[in-house]
Order: sequence, then structure tokens, then C-alpha cells
Amino acid sequence: MLKIAFDDIYKHPLPEGHRFPMEKYDLLPKQLLHEGTCEEHHFFKPKILSKNEKYILLAHDKLYVEKLYACQIEPRQARKIGFPLSSELVKRERVITNGTILACDYAIQNGIAMNIAGGTHHAYRNRGEAFCMLNDQAIGAHYLLNNKLAKSILIVDLDVHQGNGTAEIFKDDHRVFTFSMHGKNNYPFKKEISNLDIALEDDTTDEKYLEILKLHLPKLIDQTQPDFIFYLSGVDIVKTDKLGKLGCSVKGCKERDRYVLETCFEKGLPVEVSMGGGYSKDIKIIIEAHANTFRLAQDIYF
Repeated sequence: MLKIAFDDIYKHPLPEGHRFPMEKYDLLPKQLLHEGTCEEHHFFKPKILSKNEKYILLAHDKLYVEKLYACQIEPRQARKIGFPLSSELVKRERVITNGTILACDYAIQNGIAMNIAGGTHHAYRNRGEAFCMLNDQAIGAHYLLNNKLAKSILIVDLDVHQGNGTAEIFKDDHRVFTFSMHGKNNYPFKKEISNLDIALEDDTTDEKYLEILKLHLPKLIDQTQPDFIFYLSGVDIVKTDKLGKLGCSVKGCKERDRYVLETCFEKGLPVEVSMGGGYSKDIKIIIEAHANTFRLAQDIYF
């Protein structure tokens, strides 16, 4: 059974002027339920990390975490996060992170599990950036490694923005291979160094995007021999995205997801999927592109 992490706190309201892109966290599960892709029992509600809290400190510096929880991040650094810092927002981030950790267990059981939110790949070991405060997939990777549930992990980050925080967290950890395929001229403008970075030119088409992905992903799996994959399935690669510069269609984005998920399925590799970015002006495009990922998961695995 497909299991999906979602809690009402994912929809945490922000002050006027800061609500974009939060609306999709309310609409996406409603769409999946409305169309019959999912039923209520597919969703599970993560809570504050409790016993899983310790895994945050394997991915993040203790002092940073303490300041974050106390909402005492220095103003200059807090501005880089992009949201007004509050205890409710920090709680939301902790719940989302636990959703990814729990989804790791469900993925091992069922082959795949998903988080309606997550994909907070701009969170560094010692700071947050660009709507990201805790790096959910990096923390999930440490959870798996620490509990000997995986020995080798591949992070496939196909958000339009480079997974700079993830790259920094694992730069000296040979157990985790970081692969980021992103827009060359998108944020962050100073890139970190992943194990493999593929920087795409502006207006990259569906055909070119898929050609590059299909060239590299099988080779990476053969090279790294992972026993678990994290997939960051940002839909900000579509041409209409406000924060992206690529030229992919919603159909092309769906074919990207199909290829990644079918590859994981055929190779018997459990995969945790976090949603990542999606910032098209028309919310319907965002929801359709994200919903495709869940539809494919149901079709391929169940």
C-alpha cells in the first residue's frame, strides 16, 4: 500500500505576502482524494520527532538546531530562510522531517513511500536557506545509516535548483552519493559540489532533459550500488515555473517521474519521494504536476 506523510500543520498559515508557495500543501491531498488516486488510509500523520529527534543532530550542527528551536537565528541569516521565523514554522519543519523518516520505513516495507512536503535541500549543516531549515532527506539518510537499514544511499535530486545543502552535508561521507540535475542559471548562484552535478541550459526541452537523465541514472546505480534511494521530485522544471528557467512540459515532468520510479521498481530499490519545488503562477499546473508523481507511484508499485 502506498503510504504518504501529510498533516494539517503542513498547511501552516503565514502572514500575508509570505503564503506562496504554501497553498499546494492544502490542495494536493484534496485532489488525490477527489480523483480517487488515494483514499484516507493512504495518508499517515507524522508528529514531532520524539525518539527520531536525535537524527537531526547527525545532519545538522547542535548549535544551529538549538538556535532554530529557540527562534534565535541571527536576523541576517534568518532572512535567507525566506519565511518569518516562528515556533509554529519550526514545529512544521520538524513534523515534515519526521514524515520523511517514517516514510523511509514504509519504503523499505512497500518499495516506495512519499511525503507531501519535504525536499528541503537548501538546508546546510549549520544554516537554513530558501524556505529550508532542516534537510529532511539528509536526516532520513542518517536515520537509515545509523540503524543499519542501508549501507549505500543515492540521492536523486531533480528539483530545478541545485541541492546545495545536501551536497555540503555529505561532502565527506562516502556512504551517500549526491546527484543533482538542475538549471545552470538558477538559484543558488554559487553552487556547492555534489558527487555528480549536471547543470542544464535555460529552456532545456523534454527530449533533451530525458535523454540526459536516461544516460546518467542507470550508470549511477551501477556505480554506487545503493540499497536505498531518495528522490526529490520538484516540479519547478516546467516552463511556466516562476523560479525556474527550463523548458519542460507537465507531460515531460511526468515522464521524468515515470522513468525514475520504474527504474527503482525494476531494480528492487526502495525509494522515498519528497515533493520539493513547484512555483508556476497557475496553481492548477503545480497540482497536476505533483499529482502525477503520486498517480505513477500507484500505477507502478500497486
